[in-house]
Amino acid sequence: MLFSSPEFWIAFVQIIWINVLLSGDNAVVIAMACRSLPDRARKWGIVLGSGVAVGLRIVFTGIVATLLALPWLKVVGSLALFYIAVDLALPNEDGEEAVQASESLWRAVGTVALADVFMSLDNVVAVAAVAHGDLLLLALGLAISIPLIVAGSSLVMTLLDRFPILVWAGAALLGWVAGEMLLSDTAITSRIGGVEVAAHWSHITAAAGAAFVVVVAWSWSRLRGRNHPRNAA
Repeated sequence: MLFSSPEFWIAFVQIIWINVLLSGDNAVVIAMACRSLPDRARKWGIVLGSGVAVGLRIVFTGIVATLLALPWLKVVGSLALFYIAVDLALPNEDGEEAVQASESLWRAVGTVALADVFMSLDNVVAVAAVAHGDLLLLALGLAISIPLIVAGSSLVMTLLDRFPILVWAGAALLGWVAGEMLLSDTAITSRIGGVEVAAHWSHITAAAGAAFVVVVAWSWSRLRGRNHPRNAA
């Protein structure tokens, strides 16, 4: 029997643990995307966002080898993450009352989905190695981890409400991930001297990505505030 095999349960626990360790950035994305939702829509945003994050990992694990081999894919992903990070750092321009809750909810879920498409490319490699092609094992392990991501997202959102400065820290984290991803693309590493050179510059590029997001978001928010009708009046 499959479920009576010790190897199955060992791999099952490993998948849950790996996904918990690698889901910190997902919790940040979900929390930041849902922070501007009305209170009633927040819970749905967290649950749907977490489900999307785990579901995409299940899908991507089956095709990760092909995806990671494609040149320029991570470059595109890093550029998308830069945009998402800046967008999430900016306050809601029109206020919560100006946008219907349903539209805000699905926009938040869409943001989570887009971010997780690219952020999960590296993460699923470890999970795929443990699952050894067993889709049932993979699906069970990742599905069980949904409550853990939900709990993490709820905790992060509480902190964001209490300490708004952490929004900028979350945006910087996404910029860091985007910077690392940019330099790890096969098309880039082959042009700068290989994987070892890329690894040497990885932290510097990641730090530059974090700084870039903060500077652009801060400048954009100042410019937008200056041009706002209330301030222009």
